[in-house]
Amino acid sequence: MKINMAYIRERATSGGWINFAVFEAKSTNNNELLLQLTQKARRNNLKVDQSALAFQSNGRIKFYGDKNLVSYLSKGWNLRWTHTLDI
Repeated sequence: MKINMAYIRERATSGGWINFAVFEAKSTNNNELLLQLTQKARRNNLKVDQSALAFQSNGRIKFYGDKNLVSYLSKGWNLRWTHTLDI
């Protein structure tokens, strides 16, 4: 199965950089799925500081994952997939 993923590097509020991954996926156990996808991205030589899942619920995009990343994404992040992961 192929999972869409956005891999993005943004400036942190502290002045450094944050690398994050957002995966287009949802599960009955989002914690486990997010961990599995994050580990898979890291095994593919991607540096991931924070990660989240993105999925449709009641016609809206919802996010699940790192609290700070979910807050950032919820402010109007435009979904644009940059990679796919095979799981």
